[in-house]
Amino acid sequence: MFDLKWIRENPEALDRSLERRGAAPVSAAILKLDSDRRGVQTRLQEMQNRRNAASKEIGQAMGEGRDNEAEALKQEVTDLKAGLQEAEQAERDLSTEMQDLLEGLPNILDPAIPDGTAEDDNMELRRVGTPPEFDFEPREHFEIGEALGLMDFETASKLSGSRFVVLKGALARMERAIAQFMLDLQTNEFNYMEVSPPLLVRDDALYGTGQLPKFADDLFRTTEDHWLIPTAEVPLTNLVADSILDEVELPIRMTAHTPCFRSEAGAAGKDTRGMLRHHQFYKVEMVSVVHPDHSEEELERMTGCAEAVLQRLGLAYRVVVLCSGDTGFAATKTHDIEVWLPGQKTYREISSCSNTRDFQARRMKARFRPTGESKGAVHVHTLNGSGLAVGRTLIAVIENYQREDGSIEVPEALRPYMGGVEVIAADA
Repeated sequence: MFDLKWIRENPEALDRSLERRGAAPVSAAILKLDSDRRGVQTRLQEMQNRRNAASKEIGQAMGEGRDNEAEALKQEVTDLKAGLQEAEQAERDLSTEMQDLLEGLPNILDPAIPDGTAEDDNMELRRVGTPPEFDFEPREHFEIGEALGLMDFETASKLSGSRFVVLKGALARMERAIAQFMLDLQTNEFNYMEVSPPLLVRDDALYGTGQLPKFADDLFRTTEDHWLIPTAEVPLTNLVADSILDEVELPIRMTAHTPCFRSEAGAAGKDTRGMLRHHQFYKVEMVSVVHPDHSEEELERMTGCAEAVLQRLGLAYRVVVLCSGDTGFAATKTHDIEVWLPGQKTYREISSCSNTRDFQARRMKARFRPTGESKGAVHVHTLNGSGLAVGRTLIAVIENYQREDGSIEVPEALRPYMGGVEVIAADA
């Protein structure tokens, strides 16, 4: 959501950001609606003032015996009342149209991110680690998991349809181990507070973080008007909704391990094999609520916290800045972390860390009081990132630590969470 005053003062900046995203400019339409609404509001005030004055004049005219004048004033008040009702409806209609238009606008892009239309235009910042070399042709995770008898897509399909999996035995345990390892790292070393949030939320929560109203088709809705969370970003960020914090409370850093639910409405035909794009998956999410002066450095910090997971697991990866056409609706700037997958012989996204600045805070009405300043409350900045997607981390471990006999070596960082198990074999 945008500050209308900012749009009045910066219409070109709004249109430029939209054009960089491949969208049509809208500032002229917004300013026209704004002008029309303000005109109606002025007319309303004038009519209300005249109605009040005329009402007083009626009493005076009747008291002085000017009956004809009093009757004329009464008719004027009646006409004004009808005019007020029409103007109030016009003002409501214009306000609704304005609200609908503003709600559909994505965040203003950071000027420093590259222009582009798709992921091929993203800008690589760095590569870390060296992809492993094998004496055999590496296989994809689903080939390894199915051969071990620990990854079952057929049964999952019977239970729930496509884009689900049943994990068994050591792979189910490794999925849990990965999540526990991530939580311990983020809480013990990076001072994120662990939170166990609701998995069902109301409309307002999804509106606050930007999923509603534009992306309803990407979500799962219950019959009782709750939504299954697409990411823990939604409940975590909304913990500060409708609040005024003290500056000393910032930064607030939270993390949560939750299942996530997405319809993948726009993913037909993409990643249909394996676990890369499922309707249900687990993720360890990070959310930061910070002072506006510190959100850029917080994005770098959060990205580093996500990278640390891959470094401890010994997985090669790269970090990219998303281009204008690939940056999400609520984000002004996003760092994607892409892990190397030997089976696909490419890097694939495993984390997105985004700075939304005050975009979500305005929608949520989340503010803070600056210390020692007389001015009013200021909107906070919010950031979110995966630390990491658990299923994709499992995929990366399986593929990077696969052995020629079909077994999987367990990374040293995970062994304490696996009861000391060093290798996952067919009998695991």
